[in-house]
Amino acid sequence: MGLCNGTRMIVKKCLPNSIICEVHTGSQVGTIHIIPGIEMVATDTTWPFEFKRVQFPIQLFFAMTINKSQGQSLNKVGLYLPRSVFTHGQLYVAVSRVTSLSGLHILIDSETGGSTNVTANVIFEEVFYNLPVN
Repeated sequence: MGLCNGTRMIVKKCLPNSIICEVHTGSQVGTIHIIPGIEMVATDTTWPFEFKRVQFPIQLFFAMTINKSQGQSLNKVGLYLPRSVFTHGQLYVAVSRVTSLSGLHILIDSETGGSTNVTANVIFEEVFYNLPVN
């Protein structure tokens, strides 16, 4: 059905147990496929409970750093911030690449292990200590 190693697809929708994708290259361009999640259960364990997770048989093939995005206009931007942004300029460049607010999605990791809607603007004040006075 056109799905094999190296087939490039565009993710159209992510669901809890499946991903809806459209084939982007090859002889099956434009066809829609549902990629099911594979439930993985750890069987070789000494714990009295089960470890279970859902894994999808896909691999990310395109990503862009904040610095490489400068000058680009994108319809959808997903921004992952595992720690505070080093400079205000980086955050501005990343957020300003998207053409509409509905296309912007930001995931910020909190220090407690979850996600948050706040990030620190890191400032190194020592940079300003030895500035000449006019």
